[in-house]
Amino acid sequence: MEAGHGSQGENAKAVKGQGIMFSISGKTALVTGATGPIGSSIARILHRQGATVAISGTRREVLDQLASDLAERVHILPCNLAEAAAADALVSRAEEAMGRLDVLVANAGVTRDNLLVQLRDEDWEQVIAINLSATFRLSRAAVRGMIRRRFGRIIAITSVVGATGNPGQANYVAAKAGITGMIKAIAQEYARRGVTANCVAPGFIVTPMTEKLNDKQRELILAKIPAARPGTPDEVAAAVAFLAGDEAAYITGQTLHVNGGMAMI
Repeated sequence: MEAGHGSQGENAKAVKGQGIMFSISGKTALVTGATGPIGSSIARILHRQGATVAISGTRREVLDQLASDLAERVHILPCNLAEAAAADALVSRAEEAMGRLDVLVANAGVTRDNLLVQLRDEDWEQVIAINLSATFRLSRAAVRGMIRRRFGRIIAITSVVGATGNPGQANYVAAKAGITGMIKAIAQEYARRGVTANCVAPGFIVTPMTEKLNDKQRELILAKIPAARPGTPDEVAAAVAFLAGDEAAYITGQTLHVNGGMAMI
């Protein structure tokens, strides 16, 4: 018998004894960018699996609606992550609201697309600030409490283009690739303290942004996807929920690609 593998009967008993797999009941989670379709789906699935969630974003009315839908075990924490001081303070606000922070989901992001020679300094700086620098600030703040409690999950939402590149998105690609490298460093630093750090990289996902594409653009993209369809925010959220659970304790420093085979990395 190989190390780490039991018989089918033993495995079945273990699963039966554990009840629902990937439960995070009793855990606390902060989800940034919760006003977008992926962020709201992440907040919903974590909440459905028993977590108390703090939802953050810049559109208060959208946060209010999401909180109303969840009804309980939810805290609204509006924040503009483009502001360094606000990003630095968000984790402490979440800890104050929920008592502690077990799971950080750094999902907030923006795009300011243009070809390199036309990319303005402010477009570069804003994308780096919200996508990369804010993720750094949030992770730095969150890991302090996590290492004291010897448990933590840091999950950053990156993108398939962070691994493949994409024309017209040098700023966005740089930010997402930077997050991937940073998460690997965090994973190496704190694995012995019970803290994991991973990325989830969506591919072509149905969002208001992708719905703006014309038929020809959609056809060109779908032709590159073996699954022959776009993904859904719920499919991205499911990957996050898995990484947030106790069952993923031995997974760290990894990027889980959710792209229908668009890029097999």
